[in-house]
Amino acid sequence: MMERVNKILRHPVFAEHLARLETLEQARIFCRHGLPHLLDVARMMWISALEQQLPVTRDAAYAAALLHDIGRVEQIEEGIPHHQASTSLAAQILPEAGFSEAEITQIQNAIACHRADGGDNILGQLLYWADKKSRVCRTCPARGECSWPDEKKNLEITR
Repeated sequence: MMERVNKILRHPVFAEHLARLETLEQARIFCRHGLPHLLDVARMMWISALEQQLPVTRDAAYAAALLHDIGRVEQIEEGIPHHQASTSLAAQILPEAGFSEAEITQIQNAIACHRADGGDNILGQLLYWADKKSRVCRTCPARGECSWPDEKKNLEITR
């Protein structure tokens, strides 16, 4: 069982931010950042870690994925970059979910660099990759209006 991951889902700060984010993005025509996206990213990270035999725990992969976009509320409402806000929120949530200081640091580092290339953090690299590849561009109704260049859009299955 993934008790620590479920503690994240039940955490009042996470639940409040997720509900607010879903409300704020309700009219968004582009990719949304609700629970379906977060779980897609988590599952892709974990499958990739297993396939590549990477030293990543399932709890860390799911925690990073669940928390990586939760700071979008602060980005929308206050202009704070979401990776910074998400990193800060993770510091509030992860200790109460039972993660160790080392795990919290690893997860926060992954969240902090998920907008770039993941840095030298294996978890961050997985998060960056899964966040981009989780988008279903081929069937997106806003595909023509999306600012992503065609070469970055997920139009074919690659992995």
